[in-house]
Amino acid sequence: METELKLSLQAQDLPRLLAHPLLLASGSRQRLLNTYFDTPELALQQARMAVRERLAGAQWLLTVKTAGQSTGGLSRRQEWEGPTTPGALQFDQLLDDTALSQTMMALRPRLQAMFCTDFERQRWVIAHGDAQIEVALDQGRIHVPGTERSEPILELELELLSGPESALMALADVLCQTPQGPVQLTPSDASKAQRGQALWARGH
Repeated sequence: METELKLSLQAQDLPRLLAHPLLLASGSRQRLLNTYFDTPELALQQARMAVRERLAGAQWLLTVKTAGQSTGGLSRRQEWEGPTTPGALQFDQLLDDTALSQTMMALRPRLQAMFCTDFERQRWVIAHGDAQIEVALDQGRIHVPGTERSEPILELELELLSGPESALMALADVLCQTPQGPVQLTPSDASKAQRGQALWARGH
């Protein structure tokens, strides 16, 4: 179960955010290349699910996210992720939910690449109150292959690793206040998958 708070920000606020005392450590950096899949009739989108292949460094990962709840930027949903071979989509080896595994294997022959995301993730793990929180700053683009359709990614994700859920919003409030001045962090319920789906739909 993944619990995270997604926050959008403006490019002009980025230098102030990166100067925040909690983010002064350089953090780890990684480029993430992702391809999202769906059927021609958008079966996954209608079920509010996402299937993603990700190249992280030299490792390929397959991810399945189920429909969850997202309110005020705070989302909770089930997520499975594991090593994969590009294009294999071996859901039966990834999912420990038998019914979901059968459903996904039945859909597999009709899944096709719909859109891609390409971004750099800067990552910190911060202890705040009684919680451990992963802070991830994502900068890059969403695009539909073979078209001119694209839009930028600039967002901050706070993922709860341990501790109370309330710590996510508390940390967001702290990150809004920097020595250089306030940073506007706006809760967002639109995942990268949902934004990519909307971008793909503009041409169909």
